[in-house]
Amino acid sequence: MSWIAKPRIAHPGLPKNALGLTRRDYEGGMSTLCAGCGHDSITAAIIEAFYGLNLPPHRIVKLSGIGCSGKTPTYFLSQAHGFNGVHGRMPAIATGAVGANRELTYVGISGDGDSLSIGLGQLAHAIRRNVDLLYVIENNGVYGLTKGQFSASADVGSKAKKGAENLQPPIDPVLLGLSLGATFVARSFSGDKEQLVPLLQAGVRHRGFALIDVVSPCVTFNDHEGSTKSYIYTREHLTEVTDADFVERMPEIRASYQPGEAIDVRLHDGGMLRLRKVAEGFDPTDRDRAYAYISEGLRDGEVLTGLLHVDESALEMHSVSGTVETPLVDLPFEDLCPGSDALDALQQGFR
Repeated sequence: MSWIAKPRIAHPGLPKNALGLTRRDYEGGMSTLCAGCGHDSITAAIIEAFYGLNLPPHRIVKLSGIGCSGKTPTYFLSQAHGFNGVHGRMPAIATGAVGANRELTYVGISGDGDSLSIGLGQLAHAIRRNVDLLYVIENNGVYGLTKGQFSASADVGSKAKKGAENLQPPIDPVLLGLSLGATFVARSFSGDKEQLVPLLQAGVRHRGFALIDVVSPCVTFNDHEGSTKSYIYTREHLTEVTDADFVERMPEIRASYQPGEAIDVRLHDGGMLRLRKVAEGFDPTDRDRAYAYISEGLRDGEVLTGLLHVDESALEMHSVSGTVETPLVDLPFEDLCPGSDALDALQQGFR
């Protein structure tokens, strides 16, 4: 938690949206993430996206799990409803919230560890149910809160801070979403706000599950050690329980490039990331072509960005489940709990 509070007074000349709100009204607390973290860039894009959509903050629900990504909802939409779930369980909480009240706007923030490791089963069923939710994966390939071990999205051959090499194949969230039938699939880069903001806005407006994978460089653990810090290990090697490393202040990484164009982005540790935006004529409604296109890019060492797939014909969770249109909080108690006689009548049908 940050002890630095933002000033309550805003400049009277700040531009306002159609609701009469400024961007400051869509902000949250001060970030406690490392200076230069890509997650902060995603936060800025989320603020810009909701400000531009003219959505009232108090009608938005933000949910998260565990990890560096789990902290970020604190930094935007301070007036929104919020719930921070346990590791990997945010999709189930979001499913219940969306089922209870369809009149709110939902955004789930997760990470590659939270979604692709312990939460993989939860994510899969949220996609299968087509829950009406914007789901953002802040993908940095490491467990940043636990000293930067390889996550399930780490590429084969990527090196740890002390030189260890990852030999396990990664889980690509975009290919995973396509194979599970996600109805909105996109990928972007945290430093490309020009692309990310409209993708976020499109995901919010999509009726169903909108998956956006955002490559977000970790300034501290692009090259990470991933060593065990148990009590036994510490006693045997006479080292401190916790390493306190100096993290040099780094500038935000930005990228600007055109549709169909590829660009090499140099990361904080000197490594290179090659991004390619989908071409103007790319058809995101063709799931098979999108899957092949992404796979071709991965073989060429490129991370494709942009709207990769969308299916507007699929039924979302409310239509499939036949839920009532009225939020449960607005239903009278008699409808929510019709009494023991109604329960007895229901049970008779199973005898």
